[in-house]
Amino acid sequence: MDQDLETRKNKQYSRLFRRFIVLTMICSLVPLLLAGWAINIHYSRFAKERMMKTLETRVEYHKKIIELFLKENRAKLDFIVSTHSIVSLTKNDNLSQILKSVNSDSWTLTDIGIIDENGDHLAYVGPYDLIDKNYSNTLWFKEVMEKGSYTSDMFMGFRKEPHFVMAVIKKENKRRWILRATVNTDSFCSLVEDVRIGRTGEVYILNSQGIYQTSPGSGGKIMMQAPAFEGDIHDGLEFRFLEAFDKDEKTRKKIVCETWLKDPKWLLVVSVDEKELFVEVGHANRATLVSLHFSALMILVVTIFITRHMIFVIKKRDFEVEGMNNQLMEAGKLASIGELSAGVAHEINNPLAIIMTERQLLLDAEKRTAITDETLGEQFIDSLNQIGTQVLRCKHITRNLLKFARRTRSVIETVDINRFLIEVITLMEREARSDGIEFTSSLDDSLPPILSDPSQLQQVFLNFINNAIDAHKDKGHGMITLSTCLSTDNKGIDITVEDTGSGIKTKDIGKIFDPFFTTKSVGQGTGLGLSICYSIVKQLGGTIQIQSEMGKGTVFTLTFPFEPPGDLMKHG
Repeated sequence: MDQDLETRKNKQYSRLFRRFIVLTMICSLVPLLLAGWAINIHYSRFAKERMMKTLETRVEYHKKIIELFLKENRAKLDFIVSTHSIVSLTKNDNLSQILKSVNSDSWTLTDIGIIDENGDHLAYVGPYDLIDKNYSNTLWFKEVMEKGSYTSDMFMGFRKEPHFVMAVIKKENKRRWILRATVNTDSFCSLVEDVRIGRTGEVYILNSQGIYQTSPGSGGKIMMQAPAFEGDIHDGLEFRFLEAFDKDEKTRKKIVCETWLKDPKWLLVVSVDEKELFVEVGHANRATLVSLHFSALMILVVTIFITRHMIFVIKKRDFEVEGMNNQLMEAGKLASIGELSAGVAHEINNPLAIIMTERQLLLDAEKRTAITDETLGEQFIDSLNQIGTQVLRCKHITRNLLKFARRTRSVIETVDINRFLIEVITLMEREARSDGIEFTSSLDDSLPPILSDPSQLQQVFLNFINNAIDAHKDKGHGMITLSTCLSTDNKGIDITVEDTGSGIKTKDIGKIFDPFFTTKSVGQGTGLGLSICYSIVKQLGGTIQIQSEMGKGTVFTLTFPFEPPGDLMKHG
């Protein structure tokens, strides 16, 4: 029955432990996850906006660099036509010197030529054989003749390779002539692609028809048609989010930033993989995830430790409450026993008083009328004396019952502890011998007497000796030793009751003085003896120490002061 109750309690504590864990984790993790989720969203949004702004700034800056390059080269042509006449440009190798001067800092122009209004070369300096070529039917010639200056798109032309030209027209002596220069394609492409972002970033230029003016990083060549070209001309920068397939046919999200150059009307395109652009955001998100997992783990560990401590405290409180309830029940039982004892003592005291009265009447009668038979008279007197002795003994018994019931004040007397113990041994020796147990004693004759209550001392030692005798039941033989000596602090005496019985289990030593706790079989012990003895010893100002080893025996050491506590002396 007790085992089933203990099992049910353990199950209840286990359920309580799990509930504490679940509730604590919910109350801790839900706010943590919500806060982490909100912070992560806010940071991701902020970081992405910042990175997009950085990309926008870089693209805008690169756009200005390209426009500056084109403007600078056109300014060079404008400077040449404004400071030189057609005669000076076509004379000797002046044009060659000008080309060298223009490319002194960096090789930006491949060739340069003077073309008349009919499209024929008047002079040419460059690596190609173009002096005899006529350009009257080319698009760029028509555009420059119409507009006065022109920057072409990429075209193949007579040299059969992609290039673009810049041309300006000058009117001199009623004649018009054109200064045309070819921009170095490699130099221009290097300038355009100088703003790579990450491993997968691509930078290229499209014309208004979506034709590549520079080579994209992957999947295209100069003068090829770009896929998914919209062609809408707009001011400022625009972002597009596209999905593309890589070489492994996996879908990749790309961010495309587009901006139109002023002149020529080219579209600068910067394309970057979204994952690569936001790689730092990904690192931060992973760090946040790791932090959340670590925090959750720490919360779980701390919760387990705290919950275990709480369950331990609850178990301890439950045990204490159960102990208090048991003590209340035991107190109730003791109160009932006390009331019953008081009633029995009173009922016995009344006939004892009558017996003592009748005895006294018989003694008085015997004095007035002597018994003639001397032998009969002696027997009569002895019988009356024996009646008196037994009545006094009964009164002593009833007095002890009343002490137990009412806790009457102790009677403090001078006690010779050695002689007192000898009397106790004499009283219990016959019973012990019948169980094969012998008494031995080691009493210190130099001990002074103590002030105590002999009646309560007798109750204490009789109980300890009875328990010592019971401890030998399974052996059938043994020894009980009583010894006395001066206490270590010289303020009292130590009395040792040692037996060679079965001993007490270690786990039970702390409970043997609890009311109603017993190691005896059912029906052979009430569990009150040692509890009452402990109360008596504490009341008399003493202490009890115990040492026990299973199978070898037990040693009780009782220490009593020479004088009991002051309040006991006042009431005693």
